[in-house]
Amino acid sequence: MRHLLLIDPLEKLNIKKDSSLMLALALHKRGIETYVFFERDFSIQNTGVQSLKVFRFEGTHKNDGIYLEEFKLNSSRVIELNSQDLIHMRLDPPFDSRYQRVLWMLDHLCERGIQVLNHPRGIMLFNEKLYAYRTPGAVASFVGSDVELASDFLESLADKSTDIILKPLDLYSGIGVEKLARDKWKNRFVEKVRELNGPVILQPFQASVSQGEIRSLYFGTEELGTILKIPKTGEFLSNIAQGATFHKCELSTVARERCEKIVKELETYGVFWVAFDILGDSISEVNITCPGLLVEVSYAHQKNLADVLIDLIIQKF
Repeated sequence: MRHLLLIDPLEKLNIKKDSSLMLALALHKRGIETYVFFERDFSIQNTGVQSLKVFRFEGTHKNDGIYLEEFKLNSSRVIELNSQDLIHMRLDPPFDSRYQRVLWMLDHLCERGIQVLNHPRGIMLFNEKLYAYRTPGAVASFVGSDVELASDFLESLADKSTDIILKPLDLYSGIGVEKLARDKWKNRFVEKVRELNGPVILQPFQASVSQGEIRSLYFGTEELGTILKIPKTGEFLSNIAQGATFHKCELSTVARERCEKIVKELETYGVFWVAFDILGDSISEVNITCPGLLVEVSYAHQKNLADVLIDLIIQKF
């Protein structure tokens, strides 16, 4: 089986810790025919063979064998796709009209017998945040554009003293997330609705985030590894790129049961690679577009989890 990774432009990626590049190098190291390709080169047609421009590549790891030292493209070639090809959908959100177009095109290939991981229809069906909010124990959340209804939601909560979190529905990596005082959120809510041209997520701030947010990686029902991300002092976002620290941790029984229930459902839609964000036992996000932090989780577990992931992919496909 050939593996073809649809990735963002290299200049957009943080090479040393990119999950897609780590997977590509691990596949290549095993002698598996693997290429990367880009959105600009992606096309489909409704007659004849499906052709794709792909790139050979090479790269090296740092001394720890996990973080990447280098990744560079080599020559390109045009291949004819067939049922033995597996395309990895590895484009980062935002989930906008451009992202939707790529998913439609990938779905066309699925109908032609070409396999895609994660399946584009599964990605289209489940919003990463809304899906999490419907799970047991989820943080109380309002999603909408009407400031009066948002105010009514806050008034209905038992705790009326917490700060307020505003966040976009379709961004990632903490982009656009804001924390506001309880008496100063309304004007910013209205502005944010205008900026995003649609619904905004509103939630009471969870003070427990200062103790860390969990990231747990799954492929199907197999847990690859789990870490706890701890924000910098005085910060509320557990973003490693912004200075959060991390270490290996274990899921609680409750959190693990909730994750397993979700991955079993997602499997039926062809969604296998999933990354959970968890506060306490509450799942806050179910990442299925381009699950990340494979490098960081591998480092915390002192094991190249891309190799474990490849074994699971081979078993499934």
